[in-house]
Amino acid sequence: MKKIISLAVLTALVSGCADLSTTSNPNGYAADGFGEEVLVTESAEQSLNNEAYLMAPAPKYYIGTAYKVEDVQYIPVEDMSYNQAGFAGVIPTELNGTKTSNGEVFDVNQMVATSKVLPLPTIVRVTNLDNGQSVVVRVNNRGPFVNTRIMDLSPAAAQRIGLRGQGKIQVQVLAKESTAVKDATLGATVPQQPEPVAAPAPAVAEPVAVEPAPAAPVATGDYSVQVAAFYAEDSATSLANRMKTYGDAVVVTEGDMYKVRIINLDATQARGVIDALRNNEGMAPGLLKSGRWVNADSI
Repeated sequence: MKKIISLAVLTALVSGCADLSTTSNPNGYAADGFGEEVLVTESAEQSLNNEAYLMAPAPKYYIGTAYKVEDVQYIPVEDMSYNQAGFAGVIPTELNGTKTSNGEVFDVNQMVATSKVLPLPTIVRVTNLDNGQSVVVRVNNRGPFVNTRIMDLSPAAAQRIGLRGQGKIQVQVLAKESTAVKDATLGATVPQQPEPVAAPAPAVAEPVAVEPAPAAPVATGDYSVQVAAFYAEDSATSLANRMKTYGDAVVVTEGDMYKVRIINLDATQARGVIDALRNNEGMAPGLLKSGRWVNADSI
């Protein structure tokens, strides 16, 4: 089957577990300088059937907050339209058996990879742009922490596509599979339809007082909570409309990204919004004060 290929990257070290506000790891990752293209490939079903662990629930669904690598800021986001090219490397075999950022155990023999920005876990197709070979992998760790690579592959995944050392790759999120593994990790289940029952005899009901829904916090402060960032404006607008129940949700355009933020919060309101997004939405929001990134747990 012919493939229209673009995008590349995967890189060296796998990061342990926590959010990093800044890092200067000499083995990190770098800006790719490649564009975004459409990739036409065969279905991922066969690969997923052969590698059942790819779709297994993870110990946790992890996004994380913004952090820096060598003064370059990275903002992890959920982006089902992600389709990027850059350079990739191979995860060192010495890391076999270590914990990944979402609590899994790294196995050099599995089809897994690292990413600086994708949620963990995410299912992606990686294509070696030098030979056209592709593999479906599970992104389950942060990294690489250098600005020259966008991804690192396990030795088994790198071997599958003929990648030795570093090479140009394309990374495309498989939205259907990524959503399924997210739902499995978060314990999402399909609600069962209740069986029909006979209607009870009519009865006189006492009037019930209905409490009004809580009003969104009043915008008064210097804090902004970033919910997510997208390459697609319509996706950002849709999420912003849904986030208005938490406050003054807007879409901010920065470069080619559309960022959903809840703005003009004071410290107390920002703390409440962050906690609500974590508990109600399973999100990992970032926090800004007067336009500058600060630790989301600093207030």
